[in-house]
Amino acid sequence: MNLTINASFLPHDDPDASLAFYRDVLGFEVRDDSGYDGMRWITVGPAGQPDTSIVLEPPAVDPSVDEGERRMIVEMMAKGTYARVLLATTDLDGAFERLEAGGAEVVQEPTKQPYGVRDFAVRDPAGNLIRVQEV
Repeated sequence: MNLTINASFLPHDDPDASLAFYRDVLGFEVRDDSGYDGMRWITVGPAGQPDTSIVLEPPAVDPSVDEGERRMIVEMMAKGTYARVLLATTDLDGAFERLEAGGAEVVQEPTKQPYGVRDFAVRDPAGNLIRVQEV
């Protein structure tokens, strides 16, 4: 079996702020930007990697999610505890400087972790945790 990761999903509560962050600060390509019934899905991904994407979506759009669960998801997003993604770069310090200059909320500056990885953490406009590790 030969499987690849095609797309992962992260919630957004402000599509324009999320678009600006992922496109202008992270430098991702916009692959799709579509809406339906007042909601908006934005697909972004790193240049040169057309088969790997992140879909920024409205929180809890699954019809099986009830109103209580939807409120809980929105509360967890506000605290930054709902979703996260791990990115990698060969230039950790440059990536950190770019995100910090772009206004990302810094959670942790570049640090050598006890388990051997050097990384940092920021939050996107919706509160999603983004860890970036050096490779």
